[in-house]
Amino acid sequence: LERLHRELEIPLIYVSHAMDEVARLADHIVLLEQGRVIATGKLHETLARLDLPTAQWDDAGVVIEGKIVEHDEKYQLTRLDMAGENLWVGLVNQVLGKVMRVRVLARDVSIATHAPQGSSINNIVPATLVELREEASGKVMLKLQLGESQVLLSRITQRSCDALNLKLGAKVFAQVKSVALMT
Repeated sequence: LERLHRELEIPLIYVSHAMDEVARLADHIVLLEQGRVIATGKLHETLARLDLPTAQWDDAGVVIEGKIVEHDEKYQLTRLDMAGENLWVGLVNQVLGKVMRVRVLARDVSIATHAPQGSSINNIVPATLVELREEASGKVMLKLQLGESQVLLSRITQRSCDALNLKLGAKVFAQVKSVALMT
């Protein structure tokens, strides 16, 4: 289905409950709840909405895109360029220059208020906190803007949010482990 969608460039209606499939196949998404449409829009924008039930799911996250610019065979990693920011993912068997999608789960994104030093995290990108929503069980969902077009979600504890004194507009560093990224 993925190949047909890409090669034929024809509209395709696909119904799924599996977010991994949706992330790979969808450009536009219609969310249904009890048979009613609760949201519709571009995949990237809709998954990033904190007002939708998808933001409360354990596997809440976003889909971001980057162009493959390097394969590191030694470390089994592929580097993507996202408008000037690098993102390292597990090695993918695709050609340089190809644009690919990566699903980033909110639970896999941590936040720092200063650029971390001496970390095992390969992906540390500057971001701006653009939305914050408190959840049940002492958790907070953050919406982070990366550059002009990419967005990440981060689920942290209320304790961490308070300790970092996070406020809207705050400049932070989003940290994502390479092994956590789903291509």
